[in-house]
Amino acid sequence: MEALVKFVQDEFVEKKEFPEFSAGDTITVYYEIKEGEKTRTQFFRGVVIQRRGTGLTETFTIRKMSGTVGVERIFPINMPALQKVEINKRGKVRRARIYYFRGLTGKKARIKEVRS
Repeated sequence: MEALVKFVQDEFVEKKEFPEFSAGDTITVYYEIKEGEKTRTQFFRGVVIQRRGTGLTETFTIRKMSGTVGVERIFPINMPALQKVEINKRGKVRRARIYYFRGLTGKKARIKEVRS
């Protein structure tokens, strides 16, 4: 059964190429929204909290502050509406999943930038 699922994924699902990013990076994700008959592109800019899964089932979570409210969104890597991913800043964190970032406010919520 697993071989059949893997075959279908390899043959029929197109794989998109995005730049390499990890937890702590600030990225902008551009995705398409359909409203009735019209489509428009919207972006979501925030800090990557985690990457989860492998291959076609991989997802990543982004967190941004909208006023004083934290907003998180989970994007599948293979989502058809995903257009592009831009890396704005590379962050230096010591964990793969930075859930503790949710509880930080003010200056403590800053992530040190990696200069490349």
